[in-house]
Amino acid sequence: MVAQAWNKAISEVGGTAAVVSAAILKKEFGKTMKVIADNLFFDADEHTKERLMEKCCIYEHEALEANTENLLFPDVVETIRKLAQCYRVFIVSNCQAGYIELFMKKAGVEAYIQDWECFGGTGKGKGENILLLMERNQITDAVYVGDTQGDYEATQIAEVPFIFAKYGFGQPEGYKQAISGIKELLDL
Repeated sequence: MVAQAWNKAISEVGGTAAVVSAAILKKEFGKTMKVIADNLFFDADEHTKERLMEKCCIYEHEALEANTENLLFPDVVETIRKLAQCYRVFIVSNCQAGYIELFMKKAGVEAYIQDWECFGGTGKGKGENILLLMERNQITDAVYVGDTQGDYEATQIAEVPFIFAKYGFGQPEGYKQAISGIKELLDL
């Protein structure tokens, strides 16, 4: 669905020979929007990259808003709900502004998420945004659950433990703890 939205933007804006697929996009997940633009639209000038990413994000939001299918991994909502009974739950992402809010609304988890931050909101990467969120919410003890090398590297910047979600999109190196499904967080 996201690949279709991005290809629509590419077709409309032009300036690149890129064609994206789900497999190509999965390799980009976890990176900042700037890095994704540089990787996918390497043949475009900076102005075109900005226009492409702007349109990609608009069409992605529209596609996700219109979607009626459950796109979540199994047990996500139930696990977040249960975690929120004992812990404060936050989201940090390298996504565009508005994406986290759309995700929470579509997933029905708004009531369980205390706060969130993203690259689109600050222009900063995950490591800096984790620190920003921790400071803003007076968090002194946290873990970060992620599935990419970038997620792991962000936890090194923020100096918080990393839990690798093996069911996700990446294969980070250096992690010490992993889960095979989100429900396993309840046992940690």
